[in-house]
Amino acid sequence: MKLMRIVITTFLLAMAGLSSVASAANYTLWINGRGGGGVVGDYTSFTYWGPASTAAGVNKKAVNWDGYNSIASENGKIRDALDCFCTGNNWCYVATHSAGDLMMGYTLANYGGSTRMKKNAVSNSSGQCGNSDGTTQVGWNIKWVRAASGAGGGSELSDAGSWAMSEPLVKDLKTSTARAMYNHNDTRNVWFYMYAGAKGTFYSGILPGQDDEAVAYHSSGGVAGSGGQALCNPSDWFCNDLTLGTAANEGGSVKWAYHSVSFRDDAEAYNHYANGNWQGIISVVRTAVVNNAT
Repeated sequence: MKLMRIVITTFLLAMAGLSSVASAANYTLWINGRGGGGVVGDYTSFTYWGPASTAAGVNKKAVNWDGYNSIASENGKIRDALDCFCTGNNWCYVATHSAGDLMMGYTLANYGGSTRMKKNAVSNSSGQCGNSDGTTQVGWNIKWVRAASGAGGGSELSDAGSWAMSEPLVKDLKTSTARAMYNHNDTRNVWFYMYAGAKGTFYSGILPGQDDEAVAYHSSGGVAGSGGQALCNPSDWFCNDLTLGTAANEGGSVKWAYHSVSFRDDAEAYNHYANGNWQGIISVVRTAVVNNAT
């Protein structure tokens, strides 16, 4: 009888271990930028990006925030999503657009070393998930971040008042404010892969160097420093080049730690906007995510 109990106990423990392994999953989180549009708390609401039926990485989730209020006040919604899908045995790929890059960088720098409850990846209407086994971990399980037109360095459109200055987020997007908001070098060792668009327009004179109508290369390229500077494609003889990868740019400016330029829009083909159909520089990131978030 004692031997039988031992056998049964061993079997049950083994099955519990298998169940734990089986429950492990990868998720792809999409974090929007200014303007919002998706239903906050509804991880299936992809209104900001385009049709929800479009392929966008394994187990894709829309991490919606209002795109209007300050980074600090809206940040809890991002932490809820990371807790839900990026703890325990689960891992996440993260894609951001514009101010979503500022949001994600702020989250990792300020909360990436905090203790989190492991969650069960089953969310309520507020976007919060239940605890899985009552244990905790430090930070989140994140494989990488891919940023479409990242605004971690702010935008001169905010500096110049080209956007409605009554918006709390626009105040955060001033270049001096965004760059001083958190330690951009502290990503908790998570790589940020940057995708910089360059299809500017007639008012792009406000933005230094190459830009995608809303964000200049100094920001979308993850370039360090206290203020924005003019960086361009190699075809522009009157402006220092934004380099690919982690290398210093022409002229000596450097990127933040754990930031690497994966795409520079040499053909000036991609603007800033999704247009309700995963377009612009977002389309380049979506393709990379589909190919790499599995």
